[in-house]
Amino acid sequence: MRHAAQLLGGSDLSPAEVVARGVALQGQDLPAVLRAIAIRSRPGTTLDDVRAAFDTGRLVRSWPMRGTLFATTPRHLAAILHHTADRVQRSATRRRAELGLDDTTIDRARGILRDALQERPRTRAEAVALWEAAGIPAGGGRGYHLLFHLAIDGLMHWGPFAGAQQQLVLPPAIETHPDDLVGVLRGYILSHGPVTPDDAAWWLKLPKTQVRREAARIADLVEVTVEGAPAWVIGDPPVPGPSGVTLTAGFDEWILGYADRSLVATPEVLAALVPGGNGIFRPTVLVDGVAVGTWRLPPARSASAPRVPLLDLVAPVDAATRRAIDDALATWPHG
Repeated sequence: MRHAAQLLGGSDLSPAEVVARGVALQGQDLPAVLRAIAIRSRPGTTLDDVRAAFDTGRLVRSWPMRGTLFATTPRHLAAILHHTADRVQRSATRRRAELGLDDTTIDRARGILRDALQERPRTRAEAVALWEAAGIPAGGGRGYHLLFHLAIDGLMHWGPFAGAQQQLVLPPAIETHPDDLVGVLRGYILSHGPVTPDDAAWWLKLPKTQVRREAARIADLVEVTVEGAPAWVIGDPPVPGPSGVTLTAGFDEWILGYADRSLVATPEVLAALVPGGNGIFRPTVLVDGVAVGTWRLPPARSASAPRVPLLDLVAPVDAATRRAIDDALATWPHG
């Protein structure tokens, strides 16, 4: 059911529609989130198609819920920040003090970047250079934290591409309403279900009591039981058959969209997905929705040489499944 909810078998949706349906997808690794959106979109969708959705402003990237970048829509970003921005900023108070970013410095940085973005989009390097030129040191993590702080304040988000880089742009004017949170929560459950209440609270980084209160307002919310625990789905979805072999990109919502990942990976496989607990989530091989190993693309030897994905199988599979995995790797279309 999660495999179907997450659209890992593809869909008839455009990249922007995929993200709008799912509210937000983990986006700290930019190439990975482009691939995560592409595999959930209609057949034939390319990475250029996904980039185009950012170029036209239908998709953006920012920090809506915590210190993690997500790909989302401008409307969902505004709706989530309405409920999370104050809490996230309070949680970073000590870090701002450690970096010497007092209110005066932040206000100066905000004004400089706002004026620059009113002229045209800017890359991260350009934003940092503007601050440095104005006497605001941006080294040692200060520049990154300023961008994080000002994005959560709603000053800007990552938008169109300039080559391989995204540029910062001012957001459109969007009126938010407290009831928007109901739609955000419903979208998360629709695109990730079955989910537990703890999963939802963890993903949104909101109090469990608030999440349960909002969930009670979702007209088509249905409670089911998964491994003996209560969980939520939207409507009465059919139980699909086996999903076979699926490849996901790194940092995919399939792993990172839940507080409890034990349903989709054993401890041994989870250790392989995040080797050394370093926070780098590798691309994953799924068999009927369960992670059995990781895969990766080796560095390109030349611009024209094809890159053959490499497999690191952790859990045992039968010969037919291994052939299906090899076929999936050989036909991976997204670079």
